Parts: sequence; structure tokens; C-alpha cells
Amino acid sequence: MRLRWRLAEDDGGQPALFDDDELLDRHVGRAEFQGLEFLHVNARRVINEVPAASRMPFRYTINAYRGCSHACSYCIGADTPILMADGRVRAVADLRPGDQVVGTERDGNYRRYRTTPVLAQWSTRKPAYQVVLEDGTELVASGDHRFLTDRGWKHVTNTERGQDRAHLTLNDRVVGTGRSHPAPDPGTLVKSDAPLGVVSIEPLGHELPMYDITTGTGDFIANGVVSHNCFARPTHDYLGLNIGEDFDRRIVVKVNAVERVRAELADARWHGEPIAMGTNTDPYQRAEGKYRLTRGIVDALVEADNPFSILTKSTLVLGDLDRLAEGARRTSVRTNLSIGTLDESVWRTSEPGTPHPRQRVAAVARLNEAGVPCGVLIAPVLPGLSDHPDQLEAVVEACVEAGAVSVSTNALHLRPGVRQHYLAWLEQTYPDLVDVYQRRYRRSAYLPSADQRQLSALVARLVDAALTRRGGGTRPSTTDRVLTPGERPAPNRPETAEPTSAQLDLGI
Repeated sequence: MRLRWRLAEDDGGQPALFDDDELLDRHVGRAEFQGLEFLHVNARRVINEVPAASRMPFRYTINAYRGCSHACSYCIGADTPILMADGRVRAVADLRPGDQVVGTERDGNYRRYRTTPVLAQWSTRKPAYQVVLEDGTELVASGDHRFLTDRGWKHVTNTERGQDRAHLTLNDRVVGTGRSHPAPDPGTLVKSDAPLGVVSIEPLGHELPMYDITTGTGDFIANGVVSHNCFARPTHDYLGLNIGEDFDRRIVVKVNAVERVRAELADARWHGEPIAMGTNTDPYQRAEGKYRLTRGIVDALVEADNPFSILTKSTLVLGDLDRLAEGARRTSVRTNLSIGTLDESVWRTSEPGTPHPRQRVAAVARLNEAGVPCGVLIAPVLPGLSDHPDQLEAVVEACVEAGAVSVSTNALHLRPGVRQHYLAWLEQTYPDLVDVYQRRYRRSAYLPSADQRQLSALVARLVDAALTRRGGGTRPSTTDRVLTPGERPAPNRPETAEPTSAQLDLGI
């Protein structure tokens, strides 16, 4: 297996971080890590410089882990016929990147067929289900796979991983051309009179090889039915890993991260620039409970009196409270909890795998009480879901009460890939908002600057109002500023080191 490392958005010409001979070994997870495989690697460097093109407000970052143990597998049987752009069909197992297939795109309240390229193809093994339609079509797919119905995207079943999710029932009718209909011309509306009602959904009782593809439109036509694809798996290819099962089960762990950080901090060329953690993967993700790499990195930074900040959604940060407090006495240490909303329904829908937002608020209070300046990043704010003034006021009020040294905000950033996945999730969960998002994000992955300024101004006003109700007190900062290279603030001077405003993934 050849492993390498590139930055997902812009590798900036940087060389790989590790090669074949630096893969040490593989460890199979047990107990709460059952089903995972941890790939131990020796990284060439751990303190990484952010590409110049990035809009992130920091220059250096550390990420000790890579991979996702909560990934979904949207897969179908190997011989499923896929509609090609030229009107022929080809088995999904025989498709290759560059092939042109038929997909769909939303156009206002409608969908239209489009020609779209295959960007990636992979295989895995999953328990198989058979879906039979009125016209006799048989679809073999995993329980995770999603098909488009007249009621939105639906999984084959709701039984995988004990999830409660929208899934096919005998009352559903799937959407597509139907297996016996000719290929539609590009631009044709997605509608047909084909009898595509769901007749049965049955488990086959065994695993089968399953295949999936990523396309430019995010979907494709599988045996006459509009079928969802998975956008995220190709990102694992940056590591030289298989984008099928590897994405779900193989977590790259830079086991020499602590050693490398110590060496890089001691290098004469290093001038003590501030370092941001939590900019890509959460430093307190589940794997930290097994490897404690973040704890060792924090120790190294504290011993070197190197300023750093941590952005996390996890209350596991409290396990290092003593180390962080020591760091805050010696240099500039900032922590920041990402709390996008206190709305129970929005949190459960958009961030079901994260600690309860009220627990995160309590963590803010504990960190500040221990002398570790902790602010709150109200992010990502989801337009139409968590941006109502009353919702934002509830978060601000709780954070001010918890003693947050800063309260800032960011709207959702729909970077390539995330956009496709998020809009598909939105269509399934909140279909009335799809057009709103397509309109507001039509020109950029970011909300328009005027809207972002309006959001920030609203949060600033809410902070002032919360302080007034409390009878005054120290006003939390509502701006985001990071230390510049060479800037070395005095200990316990939180006003000189605002938390970074990177956005952690939703995890939906």
C-alpha cells in the first residue's frame, strides 16, 4: 500500500509527508473502536503551513489524525446497469473515471437530466437488500443507499447502525426514466409515467460486492432510477488509500506527532509562530481517547512557550484542563468551543454525533474558571435553520453567562463536495430550503459578504444586550483576530489572541 499526503484543496507543491517505508503497522480496533483499523505512520512533519490561497486566518496548523469512522456507504450491486450519456447502459462495476453518464440537476422546483462525468469508482462489501418496483425492476443495494422518490431522497432501510432516517416504504414511488424507456435528452424534465412504485424491500441475508461512483452532478441513473452517490470518498484518495472500505475503517494516525512537534519547535528556523489546532479534524475526536496525541502535543507546545489555539466541538478537551491551564500561565493559549445552536431539533438533525450543546457551554465555563481563556464560535450558522434572532440570542445568552471571552460567528461554508452532500441532506430533511440555499450560495461557497456582516453585527448587538441584562461586566470580543508571526503576548492576555474562526465539519 502506497501512502501519501496532500492538502485537499491546494497542495501548494508540498511533498508527500510519508512514503511506503514510513507505514509502521496496522492495529485493529477493539471495544468501542471495533470495526476500525488504525494505520500508524511516521509523518515527515506535523506543523504544516496553510496554503497561501486559503482564507483561513492562521498560518500554521497541526492535525494528528486523518479519516472518518462515521462514513456512510451508498452502494449498489456490481451488475446494476447505469445509463450512459450515449443512451447505452453499462454495469456499475465496469465504469471508470472519465466515463460520461446521465445525472440530474435541480432547476428551481424541478429537476432536469444532465450529462455528467464519472469522477471516481470504488467497491466494498455490504449486507445486500433487494428492492422490487411495479414494472418488475429489481435493485440490489446496501441499506445505506439512497434513491430519489416523489417525497425526496430515501435510504433503502432505516436499520443500518440503528439510525432513524427517511427510508423506502411500500407507499413510495421512486423517480427516473424506468428501465425500458429511452435515454432522455439533456435538459429534459425528470418525470415519467413509468410504474415505479415500491413493491417490496427484502434483505438477501448475506453480503455482496457493492459498487458506487461519484459524478459531477452527485447522482446517476441506476436501472432507470435516480440514484444518489457519495461525494466524500475521493478525498481519502489523497492518502493513497482505497476510497471504499478504507474511508470507513482506516484512520491514519501520525504516531510520531509528539516527537515531531518537539523537534520542529526546537528547530532554529522556527520562530514561535502561533499554531491553530482543530482546523481540519477535531483534535479531540474519538481516536484521541486511544492515542492521546493531542495531549502530548499540548505538553510540547506548553514546554516551548509556543502560543496556540484549539477549536473543538468535544468536551474531551476538559481532560487536558490542567495542561491547558499551565500553558495559559506561560504563554498565549486560547480555546474555542464551536456551538452552532442550542435548538434541540436542529442540533439532533445536523450534528447528532457531537456532545450536547449545553455540555459544550458548561465546558466553556470550566475552561474560563481554570484560567484558560475560552470563547465560542457560533458556527456553522445554517441559513433558515439556526439563524433566527431568537435562536442566536439563546446561544449568546448562554455563552455570556458561561464567561466566554469572545463570541463570534460564521455562516455555513459550502466548499466543493460539502455543498453537494449538504444540499442532498437538505433536500431530504428540509426540502423547502433547497431553493433558498441555491440562491444565496449561487456565486460562492460563502454566504454573500453583506449577509455575513449582517450576521456578525446581529451577534455583536445580542452580546451587548446580554451584558446589559446582566448589569454589565467585561464585554466578550466579537471580532476574530489571530496572532501574527513573531507576536508574543503576555500570559493571560486574552484580548491579544482571539480564537480562529475555522469551521468544523457538520458530520451530517
